[in-house]
Amino acid sequence: MKRDPESLSLAQKAYEQIRNGILRGQYPLGAPLSRRKLAEDFGMSVVPVADALQRLEAEGLVESWPRIGTRVRVPSPNDIRGHYVVREALETQAARLFSQKASPDERNEIRRLAEELDLRYKLAAAVQLSADELFDLHRIHMRFHMRVAECCGFRALCEAIERNQILIMNWLYDTAADRRQFPEDHHRRLAEALVGDDAYAAQEAMRAHVVYGRDELLLSLERYTKSQPNGKRR
Repeated sequence: MKRDPESLSLAQKAYEQIRNGILRGQYPLGAPLSRRKLAEDFGMSVVPVADALQRLEAEGLVESWPRIGTRVRVPSPNDIRGHYVVREALETQAARLFSQKASPDERNEIRRLAEELDLRYKLAAAVQLSADELFDLHRIHMRFHMRVAECCGFRALCEAIERNQILIMNWLYDTAADRRQFPEDHHRRLAEALVGDDAYAAQEAMRAHVVYGRDELLLSLERYTKSQPNGKRR
């Protein structure tokens, strides 16, 4: 059944509001998502909200359980490890290709983005940022990693990163664990390896960067993963 353009537009609006709410921590892992309540909050009918939740479930951000309903998806430890495996595979390949193919302007852009990120993370570790400031920080972080892939010149690589939601999931995990502190010059050191002429060094620098703090993250998310309900997802 075809939907009218207004309904499709509202579904997109609902999708963006719910997804951004999840990434902001407004709807934390395991939080119930009532279609009627969301529709009331957004000033729309239940239909576009249902469409948005179905899309978010397909992307792995929400889940439905019999007799429980829809909620923000709680990833298992194996889910989290699996996302790290996929991210490591795709981003190390992107790093190697970036080192070989990026233009001088693109290399300078990556340096600038890395320096901005490190400054912002340093600030985030020192003061209490607002929800909007944290959201913007995570957005810039995702943009940095996405630009590395884009500069490789292969659309299929960018689509694989986006389709597997690896950067969105990294954002979600960092928000859930309230992880906002990294070693000094964490991104600048990565950028220096990327812009050099050693593809292997770029690849290995990205590998170390991606897996940094993985075990600590898994420990910090245990409070969520232990709360999984019994039963099968719908």
